Amino acid sequence: MAFPEASATTSYVHGYSEREAARLGDQADTLAALVHAGTAYPAGSRVLEIGCGVGAQTVHLAQACPGARITAVDHSAASLAQARARVAAQAPGADVEWYHADLFDLPFPDAEFDHVFVCFVLEHLSDPRRALAALRRVLRPGGTITVVEGDHGSALFHPASAYARAVIECQVRLQSAADGNALVGRELQPLLARAGYDDIMVRPRTVYADQTRPALVEGFTRNTFIAMVESVRDEALAAGLTTAADWDRGITDLHLTAQADGTFHYTFFKAVAVNPSTVDTVPPDGTSRFPSAYAARAR
Repeated sequence: MAFPEASATTSYVHGYSEREAARLGDQADTLAALVHAGTAYPAGSRVLEIGCGVGAQTVHLAQACPGARITAVDHSAASLAQARARVAAQAPGADVEWYHADLFDLPFPDAEFDHVFVCFVLEHLSDPRRALAALRRVLRPGGTITVVEGDHGSALFHPASAYARAVIECQVRLQSAADGNALVGRELQPLLARAGYDDIMVRPRTVYADQTRPALVEGFTRNTFIAMVESVRDEALAAGLTTAADWDRGITDLHLTAQADGTFHYTFFKAVAVNPSTVDTVPPDGTSRFPSAYAARAR
């Protein structure tokens, strides 16, 4: 089933390959403590996960919040099928319902959820403020939203390399061309404020990897970050953003940061905010109608 793209969604720049699904799993496992620390929803609470993808974060959300009633939504039916299988295998017994739906046309009543969890989603949206405003409709007054995003501008590494920096910039430019924003992490506070949330708290979550942290070198530097950049080689060349020689040199130099003398640093940003108890009118362009003609409940 295809979903209308006129809302504010954009294509997933990393693609839907098996390799990308594996990368998402590696990323979620490696960053579980960083992403989910401080997130523990009470048993019985109603939690909406938007953009669950292949369920890489859903597994850890369920494990961190036993007893929570999780509703996981994604616009890709294929990703949802993978998510269901992943959760069944890794978090059996988790209370998860699956919905094939568009963020801007959610098939839920107003104030249906106590908490909303959004991880690595805003970077792929052309209008993240509108998305955050739309989510206020289904979040009860006084409920919380948690948003986690990265920022490719925060990548610092040794040995320094202009070629390595350039291939990262290729990924940033390609995501921008697809109406996304690989630098959105730095914007979370103003985005949430403009969407009408209160009590906004944003904290940096830093990943630093060197030879004394081999699990992070393998799980994050190689299998998460470098693998993500490597995946856009063909698109970068087709767009004329680089040459094959410069690209290969940049990737080679990036891999040096995962060697014995290399270091790599990256910052994610985690925001928690509250839907005001006295709810004002959600901006007109942040509303969505119910029921959705483009949503199918996956049981």
